Amino acid sequence: MFRVRSHLTAALFGFSLLFTAGPASALERLVLRMPFLETSLSINLGDVQSAAQLIRSSPDLEDLQVASDGRLTNLLESVFLAPLPVETRAFLQGSSGQPLLEQALYAAADLVDLEGVDVDPNGRVLTDALIRAERRGQPNILGFLREIPGTEASIDLSRLAATFLRLKTNQQQGVTLAKAGTTAGQTAAYRNPQPGGWTRQEHRLPLAHRPQPLRVLSLSPTGSANGRVVVISHGLWDDPESFEGWGEFLAANGYTVLMPDHPGSNTNQQQAMLAGDRPPPGPKELRLRPRDVSTLLDAVAEGRLLPGRSLNTESVAVIGHSWGGTTALQLAGAEPTDRKLANRCTDLRDPERNLSWVLQCSWLSGIRQSAARDSRVKAVVAVSAPLRLLFDPASSGSLGAKALLVSGTRDWVVPSGPEALAPMQTSGAVSDGHRLVLAEGADHFNLRSFQGDKQASPLGPLMLSWLNQQLSVDGSITFSGGGWGNENLRLVDVSNSL
Repeated sequence: MFRVRSHLTAALFGFSLLFTAGPASALERLVLRMPFLETSLSINLGDVQSAAQLIRSSPDLEDLQVASDGRLTNLLESVFLAPLPVETRAFLQGSSGQPLLEQALYAAADLVDLEGVDVDPNGRVLTDALIRAERRGQPNILGFLREIPGTEASIDLSRLAATFLRLKTNQQQGVTLAKAGTTAGQTAAYRNPQPGGWTRQEHRLPLAHRPQPLRVLSLSPTGSANGRVVVISHGLWDDPESFEGWGEFLAANGYTVLMPDHPGSNTNQQQAMLAGDRPPPGPKELRLRPRDVSTLLDAVAEGRLLPGRSLNTESVAVIGHSWGGTTALQLAGAEPTDRKLANRCTDLRDPERNLSWVLQCSWLSGIRQSAARDSRVKAVVAVSAPLRLLFDPASSGSLGAKALLVSGTRDWVVPSGPEALAPMQTSGAVSDGHRLVLAEGADHFNLRSFQGDKQASPLGPLMLSWLNQQLSVDGSITFSGGGWGNENLRLVDVSNSL
């Protein structure tokens, strides 16, 4: 019975999340199917007002209430009767018809079988049901479900198990390669304080392709400067401040670092979206983000930004995290293609499918306009980048920059198997001079580095060594010379093991 209660807890919690921004369910009955236990649980939603009434209406729940010594009541209250966030209605209203929401609903719907209701993919059913529930004074999951037309929704928990197994499988090859590989050594110089300082400025750069100016953070070396420019592009719903540790490390070692705050996909955009004031980022952002970077480089070259500096804008580097890594690869000349997006996004059981495909598949309608090669970009570091469905593997040989991919072996958002290992294996990228480094045990978020981070994240020396080598900058280390490891996190170059 303990296992039954555990599965019920997970299912009900997942169900509440699913229907906060997921597919529609039925009004009358919810069935949790557990083939691995050869049983199912029926929950009669009915016209009940409390957890106690809900339990009394369903014999299966009455049995579980006894088995749990009465603790089921608190669980059902927290799942079914807790008020929904006030932003939920505004979010659904503002997001109806948007590709990112449609893809999220499409993926979530695979976990639920519905009877007696047709659900549109744009969220309109959800929004209308929530409005009706609020009008009836029931702005919670139970009231929400009652307002959706239909008879029964069932969740097959074996599908949830299959989803988790697929995630584990998509991580496993990276885990195995990292464990078998040789840990990168660490040069003694990087155990000491950084050699130089920097100045920090915030700028506002007008853009022809956006209605609002681009906020840019710049970090300029105050010690010995090498005249090289590095642009760091943040990921979806993030901001430059999450990567200032990277920038500070590079600035202290002579690089001028520019960090744009992409207006269409940053933290402010997320807050406005959740408030219902803006839709989710659309496919056009795939084209606009690289334009932000190219316009930024134009402004430096023309003296409109950082005037009076002696900076080389004809041979620059771009570093990106998550979607920012995708942006960096676009600028390097990776060729977007709609072939894989069109063929694989509709297969919800694709063995390589992962959470990042929700975002990647939402870009389909804009993929043909997203080529963004900038010949000035000569070195790229793409950390945790979604790319499996976006680029033609054959384009790796024609990139104008050498690319270093970095992936965490425990990244569940952009797992290493499909998003880093497979592209490197199928494209011949290693023979073209590109490399892949795995960070053992790292996830999607803990490789970032914030302002004042003395460690500059474990990736500081790795990034510096790659840039030194690809931009032909004199430095104490280069990537091929080694020494870019970290004593707190195993970094393994697996390029020659693919």
